[in-house]
Amino acid sequence: MKNTFAMLLATSSLLATSAAAQSLDLEKEDLTLGFIKLTDMAPLAVAYELGYFEDEGLFVTLEAQANWKVLLDGVISGELDGAHMLAGQPLAATIGYGTEAHIITPFSMDLNGNAITVSNEIWEQMKPNVPAMDDGRPQHPISASALAPVVEDYLDRGEPFNMGMVFPVSTHNYEIRYWLAAGGLEPGYYSEQDISGQIGADVLLSVTPPPQMPATMEAGTIFGYAVGEPWNQQAVFKNIGVPVITDYDMWKNNPEKVFGITAEFAEENPNTTLALTKALIRAAIWLDENENANRPEAVEMLSRPEYVGADYEVIANSMTGFFEFEKGDVRPAPDFNVFFRYNATYPFYSDAIWYLTQMRRWGQISETKPDTWYFDTAAEVYRPDIYLEAARMLVDDGLANEADFPWDSDGFKAATPAEDIIDAIPFDGRTPNAYIDSLPIGLKSGQSVVDGQIQG
Repeated sequence: MKNTFAMLLATSSLLATSAAAQSLDLEKEDLTLGFIKLTDMAPLAVAYELGYFEDEGLFVTLEAQANWKVLLDGVISGELDGAHMLAGQPLAATIGYGTEAHIITPFSMDLNGNAITVSNEIWEQMKPNVPAMDDGRPQHPISASALAPVVEDYLDRGEPFNMGMVFPVSTHNYEIRYWLAAGGLEPGYYSEQDISGQIGADVLLSVTPPPQMPATMEAGTIFGYAVGEPWNQQAVFKNIGVPVITDYDMWKNNPEKVFGITAEFAEENPNTTLALTKALIRAAIWLDENENANRPEAVEMLSRPEYVGADYEVIANSMTGFFEFEKGDVRPAPDFNVFFRYNATYPFYSDAIWYLTQMRRWGQISETKPDTWYFDTAAEVYRPDIYLEAARMLVDDGLANEADFPWDSDGFKAATPAEDIIDAIPFDGRTPNAYIDSLPIGLKSGQSVVDGQIQG
C-alpha cells in the first residue's frame, strides 16, 4: 500500500476548512443506486423522497437488488453507480477477498440496527439457561452461553446446528460469530482451501438473503439467524421466533452499512461524489433530528413496496425507539437505529479496522499482517476527506451545524470500553494485532488454517 493513511490524514483537515459553498459542476447527473430491502437503506429513500438528490442536481433511480453479491457485482460493473453496502464489502473487495475491485466509502450509513433471532423451539430450550428479572421476563443482554447446552445436545446426537447470516463479509456474520464465541461456542474458520467458514465449527453458519430469513427459519432449514431489520421483528409478528440480542447490546453503537462506490467513479466524478455525500448527510440529519421526530414518516416511506415492503407496524417496532423480543415484551431501544448522532455518518478508520480484525480472526485474512497494514487498508477504503468536504459545504450553505461534525478527528474513535461489549474485551483501532490476540477464540498472531487445522 502507498502511505495512504498519512496522505489522507494530512489532507482531511485542509479540505474541511477550505471547501467553498458553491454549486457543483457535476460530471454525471443521472445515477442508479442499489440497495437491499432493509431498514438501514433509509438515507437513500429519504434523500430521494425529500428531494435532497434533486437539490444537488442529481437525478437518481433507486433499485432493490436480489442479494449482496448481485449488488456488489452491479457496482463493480458500472451497472450501478453506487449502493447501500455491507461495511465489509468495500474492504474485502479492495484486499481481494472474493471479488477484487477498489471500492471506497465517503459515508457510513448507520449504527446498530441488527439482532440475532432463534426459532421458538430453540428459544424454549434456551430459556431455562437465561436469568430472569423480578417480573419474570428474561434478563438482557442474553449470552450465547445460554445456547451452548442446546448446541451440545444437537452435537451429541450427531445433528448439525445450523444458523444463518447474510453474507460472508457482512456485519451480521461477524456479529453472530462474536456472540457465539463470547458464549464459548466455536463459529468456525475460513481457509484459502475452504471458504465455507465452517472449519471446526460447533454452529454451522450459512448465507441466506435478508428478506428470506424468517421463511427459511420457519421451514426448519436454520434454527436462527443474524440480520438487520425488519426481519427480526417480522419473526415476532409471525410468531415463529424470538430475538435474543440486539447488536446495540452486543457492542454499543457499532458501525453498520456504508455507501459504496468504486474508486474509479470517485476519481472520474469528484463533484458528483461530493453531491451524493451531501444529499446523504442531509437525509441522515433528518432521520435523527428532534429526537427521532421524523421516524414515523420515514417508516411510512420504507413500508412502500419499492423500498423495504414490510408492514408499517413491523418496521415501526424497531425504528421508533422500541424493540420487541418475545410477544408483548417491548423494551425501550432509542438507539437501536442511529443515522446521524454520535458521528454515525463519518467513515472512521477504526470502524474499518474492526472489520479487518474480524476477517483475520476467522481466517478470511489468512496470515498475520502488521498494524500498519490495517491503517493503510482502512485509508484506502474509508474516505473522511470526501465526507468532510461535503459537510463543510452543507455548513457553509446553512444546511448543517458546524458542531455536528468531527473536524479535528484523526480518523479513530476513542477505544470502545469493556462495559460496552458483550465479552467485556475493549477494542482500540490503533492496536489491531493486540486486540486480535486478546480474543480467547479465534486466530492469533502467527496462526493460520491449513488443511482444516489451526497451525502456528
